Amino acid sequence: MAPALVHIGPILIFPFLLLLGWLTRTIPTSIYYPRTPLKFKVKRNDPSDPKGAKKTELMGIRDFLESRVPSLYKPFEPTWWLLNGHMQTGYVVAADFTKVDEIVYERTLLRLPDGGTIGLDFTPTKEEAPDMADDTPIVVVQHGLTGGSYESYVRSVLAGACKPKSEGGLGFRGVVVNFRGCANVPVTSPQFYSAAPTDDLRCGTLYLSHKYPNAPLIGLGFSLGANILTRYLGEEGARSRLIAGVALACPWNVEKNMLKLNNEFFVKHIYAKALGANLVELFKSHLDTVRSFPPDDRLTPIIEPVLALKNPTFGEVDAVLTIAVGGPRPLFPMPSALAYWKHSCSHKHPIKIRVPFLAINTEDDPIVAYNPVHEVQDAQTTALAVTPYGGHLGWFTGGKFFTGIPIPFSGGRTRGPPPDRWVRQPVLEFLKAAAEDLVPAPTPGSRSREDRFEKDGFILEKGKEKVVGFKVVSEGKIISGEQDESAKNLIAGL
Repeated sequence: MAPALVHIGPILIFPFLLLLGWLTRTIPTSIYYPRTPLKFKVKRNDPSDPKGAKKTELMGIRDFLESRVPSLYKPFEPTWWLLNGHMQTGYVVAADFTKVDEIVYERTLLRLPDGGTIGLDFTPTKEEAPDMADDTPIVVVQHGLTGGSYESYVRSVLAGACKPKSEGGLGFRGVVVNFRGCANVPVTSPQFYSAAPTDDLRCGTLYLSHKYPNAPLIGLGFSLGANILTRYLGEEGARSRLIAGVALACPWNVEKNMLKLNNEFFVKHIYAKALGANLVELFKSHLDTVRSFPPDDRLTPIIEPVLALKNPTFGEVDAVLTIAVGGPRPLFPMPSALAYWKHSCSHKHPIKIRVPFLAINTEDDPIVAYNPVHEVQDAQTTALAVTPYGGHLGWFTGGKFFTGIPIPFSGGRTRGPPPDRWVRQPVLEFLKAAAEDLVPAPTPGSRSREDRFEKDGFILEKGKEKVVGFKVVSEGKIISGEQDESAKNLIAGL
């Protein structure tokens, strides 16, 4: 009898789970706002003006969202067969997104003051939009842990943001700031990247503000990139070159997340090892390069220990690789992984942010252990929306049964396109409102370029010239947004 129950049990449980998912799928999103909001200037239509002129008014983040991001207040109804955070997150990895949200990028490589390189992928390309105005709003994207501009979650938003207005898009310019070594960006210095340093984003925004001084820049971060974006906005405060920001699946309290990833059996053996494997594979993809560098007291001693890691967890890789070369001196190397995790947290940064900032997380994210409700309530311009479902970077809604999943032995064929991502619409509404309605406070010296100077071919920021600056190395290379050979050994979507 017992063996029969073992086989029948899953059959009986699955319909129950489907019913439970159906009954609870319309739980509304919880949205948290500052108790004492800082108001900012916003344009509004003046109905008394026959020419349709706009006036300005002061508005807090809650009023801004309620009046301009209506989809945020509609319940997220998850795809009926993606019942929980594990399924939503697993679908991000397993589904085929190469035939949706197709994007072509044009890459610019920037050499940074320390000798490192970041890759800025622009969309649309000059060929696609030769007459795009220089003051077109720019969405500045920070991707996830080992991702890049090719990731499906990035393309999901940029496809709508950068499509021409005549085709139903926003008509914006998108720029993905690919981390050092990610998405086939070359590694040209012993320093890599991590959740803590923000100077590479500063270098990217300095370049964009230099090239497009009249274009509003709006930040958009995913997972690790959301953490970097949050930290940057908090560190910069009112001086931010980004006039607003959106953070999706931000890890916030990195220390708590890592303790969860290290100590919970299922999470440790599925997610922590997947993330760890990605980091090691990314490092291996640049192995010939890093071995060719002159001896370095941080990088050289860890090359063989990293290669010796067998099926490591995320934390085990951090303890060897990240703490050594995950950021600039003198902050790195760090004494331990725990010290790095503590330092990398972003949950205390919202209180210092001074531009409109929307963060969206889920309750059932298997990777993120903490959503900073109290910290947001103590902040001034930040709102936190927490959906009951969605997993990590999922938020899939609608769709027919098992669409988007490659059929076995079919050569990669699927039963149809993957479900839509609910989160795309509120993000697009926020980006549109930020670009068109916000009256940003002036950043001292930014448009006049008084905050920078030129030396040895570099444009450097005054007071930060050792870490914030750029020199254009190359530009014009066309990058396919759906395929990236450098990512073929990486688990997508994480």
